[in-house]
Amino acid sequence: MADINHDWKVFKVSDEIMAAYPELVKLVTETGSMDDDEKQYWFDILPSMTDNQVDRLFNILDTEKKKLEALEDKYQKEIKNLNEKHLIEWQEYKMKDSKEKIKAAQANEADDDADDVLKMLNDL
Repeated sequence: MADINHDWKVFKVSDEIMAAYPELVKLVTETGSMDDDEKQYWFDILPSMTDNQVDRLFNILDTEKKKLEALEDKYQKEIKNLNEKHLIEWQEYKMKDSKEKIKAAQANEADDDADDVLKMLNDL
């Protein structure tokens, strides 16, 4: 009997099952659609299942895994696109803000220059 550790849970799996169905054991332990008790249940009844039933279980879990991976890829791409879009918007905002600060500084500098000229004229 082998002990399979996964996410702080230990599953008991017979050595024969481990040798015959290593990929299926991995799919069962990693699936999110079963709780730990269900996973152990499948490990317990696997020796009494027919080849057809084992194939069906494998196909169901393999399909689930592939679809979840495809969804993850899709959403990662969407998140990346949104981040890029918001980065561009942020850069445009910062550019506009910088231009406004430059204009304000130039306006203050022009006002200061005019004040300096007036002061010089008054001093004469």
